[in-house]
Amino acid sequence: MKNKAYAVLAALACLLFASSAFADKPVEWQTNLQPAATGIMEEITWFEHYTLWFIIPITLFVLLLLIIVVVKFREGANPVPSKTSHNTAIEVVWTVGPVIVLLFLAIPSFQLLTAQLTPPANPDLTVKATGNQWYWSYEYEVGESPLSFDSLLMKEEDRAALGKEDKKEYPRLLAVDNEVVIPVGKTVRVLVTAADVIHAFAMPAFGVKIDAVPGRLNETWFKADREGLYYGQCSELCGKDHAYMPIAIRVVSQEKYDTWLAAAATNIGDANKALMASIDSAKTVDVAANAAQ
Repeated sequence: MKNKAYAVLAALACLLFASSAFADKPVEWQTNLQPAATGIMEEITWFEHYTLWFIIPITLFVLLLLIIVVVKFREGANPVPSKTSHNTAIEVVWTVGPVIVLLFLAIPSFQLLTAQLTPPANPDLTVKATGNQWYWSYEYEVGESPLSFDSLLMKEEDRAALGKEDKKEYPRLLAVDNEVVIPVGKTVRVLVTAADVIHAFAMPAFGVKIDAVPGRLNETWFKADREGLYYGQCSELCGKDHAYMPIAIRVVSQEKYDTWLAAAATNIGDANKALMASIDSAKTVDVAANAAQ
């Protein structure tokens, strides 16, 4: 009986706060990278931490040398300066040392770049992203009639109509009217271009950042390992509304993706609302089941 009561309370709480889902986005006082949602981003995070093992000791060593120079070779402590102008051992060390450090940095760096720039041969889904001043257009290469839609910054007055009133999940200046929807665990190839000026398609949680150049088709890829809502932005100064050109990608299960894709072919707005409702419903069931256990 007690478990059932807890389950009911949990379900009610979930209904009240169902929209407070996890979303990867910038946070206040953020000092680290966003949590990785792809294998590539995990490698980027590892490489960033790896480089600190070189940067911090080198910085401290140079600081120590500067302190020694200031203290030991100041005019008061060293009134008669040395006339030494050449030291073979020192020159060998400061030449060979940086070369060795660069080798330790270059090898994993080249491996990471190769992984980023070598998309899998047979992607599960191809999406074309076109940068415009100042919004994104997307085209899904699926079937004989590709799905296409525009994604614009969501206006504050449109929150209620779009069902996106939770500012934690749909933050100001990052939320959009139509998110890109992709299935979890699937390889997605992204073809990136622009219609007017140079833009940049960037999704920090995926480890993706590539220029969108007019008249040129660039290619990148990602494979999201967990469901959720992820935010990025145009990262190339593209005009007066550059700061109002967000990117939003929603990662869902294959079943939800298939349902959304079928509905989006006729009405993208209704398809998005149905998808959001199914996600909120699934959260309610999960919370209630966990509470019952």
